Amino acid sequence: MQCRLIDGLGRVHTNLRISVTDRCNLRCFYCMPADSVRFRPPDEMLTAAEIERFVRAVVPRGICKVRLSGGEPTTRDDLAEIVARLAVVPGVTDLALTTNGMLLAEQAAPLRAAGLGRINISLDTLRADAFRRVARREGLARVLDGIFAARDAGFRKIRLNAVAIRSLTEEDVVPLAMFAREHDFQMRFIEFMPLDADGAWQADQVLSGAAIRAIVEQAIGPLTAVAADDPGQVANEFRFADGRGRIGFINPVTQPFCSRCNRLRLTAEGRLRNCLFSSVEWDVRALLRGGGEDEQIVAQVEQCLAAKRPGHGIQTADFVRPERAMYQIGG
Repeated sequence: MQCRLIDGLGRVHTNLRISVTDRCNLRCFYCMPADSVRFRPPDEMLTAAEIERFVRAVVPRGICKVRLSGGEPTTRDDLAEIVARLAVVPGVTDLALTTNGMLLAEQAAPLRAAGLGRINISLDTLRADAFRRVARREGLARVLDGIFAARDAGFRKIRLNAVAIRSLTEEDVVPLAMFAREHDFQMRFIEFMPLDADGAWQADQVLSGAAIRAIVEQAIGPLTAVAADDPGQVANEFRFADGRGRIGFINPVTQPFCSRCNRLRLTAEGRLRNCLFSSVEWDVRALLRGGGEDEQIVAQVEQCLAAKRPGHGIQTADFVRPERAMYQIGG
């Protein structure tokens, strides 16, 4: 293996997040505006071949985990082709997908056949009315169908992701945890971050991981901490004391994990980001479409990582909210 991808603080980067589209069939308020959304034209999106080319360039430098996201990746017609291309890249040991599940009932089996290894599915609530409030669309039944289709297609260790929002989702915590335990899924609660398109995020809306854990333990029983499998793992994971299932808490606001961040991000239109909250991007698409060599692509990645800050600074006075919302960056 060649020299690894290391930033100025010694953080080794092995994890690549690739957004394949900014389009989505929901309008979750923590991610997108309710209407008048302007998506980028298709010719600005990286092609399947360009995505593969980038991955093949960075894998020899230590990238081994790749996650596809959006927007909603399943809205892209060639998603299975992208998966198939990446699944055979030597050195990619973990190929995963984050999806809202709306189209998963139809796509789970083809994606599994194409080589997708793992899947995370967004599920903020089991209440239809709350789903409409968060997603600003109907669709809870379709998401549930997608979750079970993924299980039937052979996916194991399916993770369900719920964004935790104070005064809105407290009553969903226990039902979601129980649902995951009953069906052998892993539940993960994620603190609400300032990446909403409406710019309405306030710190007092954050339902902390500690508060969620207290709710779960009071209702279900004690939790036992589980050692992280990966030094860059973002979730604090726990096992239920009775042995039935695991649960995770991702706490970017109250317990930032920036000091061990190992992630690099590529947006759907081919811009590199070294952090969700970065104010600077690096144009890889120009290299990919302009005949750039692999060495030039890697050099661009190294420039990106050299500028990576110690942390996102959400709770600091000088924090600057990103101009782009989550759906434009990639979850």
